[in-house]
Amino acid sequence: MDLMRELYETAQSRKENAQEGSYTGYLFQQGLDKILKKCAEECGEVIIAAKNGRQADTVGEISDLLYHLVVMMVNEGIPLQAVEEELARRAQKQGNLKQFHQVDRDT
Repeated sequence: MDLMRELYETAQSRKENAQEGSYTGYLFQQGLDKILKKCAEECGEVIIAAKNGRQADTVGEISDLLYHLVVMMVNEGIPLQAVEEELARRAQKQGNLKQFHQVDRDT
């Protein structure tokens, strides 16, 4: 996760000190709607690449999605540590299938 931390810190730096020509800075200037639009777009591209069995493309699209999610986290003041802690908490759970919503069971 060191790379995620580095990515998070870089995004945070771009938000605090906008640099000319920075795509990350551009996203922060455009605001949450633009950032969320990019997250949704990249999520769709991950799905399509995976569906088409293009592993190299899927890896690239996952990377794009993670980047945009990190930008959203920084924009919204969500620390990376909060996500790490939530994932760790979930990793401790066992046998929690019954907690899924009905719609999750039906798909």
